Amino acid sequence: MAGTSRHDREMAMNAKRQLSECSDPVERLRLQCLARGSSGIKGLGRTFKIMDDDNNRSLELKEFLKGLNDFGILIEKQEATALFQRFDRDGNGTIDFDEFLITLRVNIQRGDCAAEQQFVCLNFRCSLQPQMSKARKEVVMQAFRKLDKTGDGVITIEDLRGVYNAKYHPKYQNGEWTEDQVFRKFLDSFDSPYDKDGKVTQEEFMNYYAGVSASIDTDVYFIVMMRNAWKL
Repeated sequence: MAGTSRHDREMAMNAKRQLSECSDPVERLRLQCLARGSSGIKGLGRTFKIMDDDNNRSLELKEFLKGLNDFGILIEKQEATALFQRFDRDGNGTIDFDEFLITLRVNIQRGDCAAEQQFVCLNFRCSLQPQMSKARKEVVMQAFRKLDKTGDGVITIEDLRGVYNAKYHPKYQNGEWTEDQVFRKFLDSFDSPYDKDGKVTQEEFMNYYAGVSASIDTDVYFIVMMRNAWKL
């Protein structure tokens, strides 16, 4: 039932394979993040957020380079500088990292690594959700509705009882975690990285699978994967 770890493994494998064939610097950075799983890009965003001392959501070149290094991104300084300049559209020496992260989360059409990028910002804080096809969104919503037993648009621990079996989790079996702790860890994998409140909204669930979707080429494969993982 817990399809998240399988999704992450498949996404990481796909990203690593595509990385060896890619030359576009933006796409190479995106793939390095996705090689860490669905939370990779959010993790990079968290690193940048920590460095944003004045909370102006912008980065200078020195901060940008340090953030990439701290997150363990393998990139030459010259390439990273060129990447920074690509996003510094007005030449003022800073980049807006919301826009930067949105670019990394776009659903890039395959061919060579160059692609038209579609920016999706649902509000001023930016949900960082790339475009998914209607078919992909529908199967994601089927999974969400299955977990949201109360139908109130939010998945909670109570919703998971009877839907997600915590008793097979190794930390439950060895007595390290309670059933509720297993449920909470499961919810945290979908939750917003900056506001883990034990509740997963429809938007957060969709954002998680948007990250998974970004590394899967075809709708057919994505839909089969979702149906198998969630027994839809």
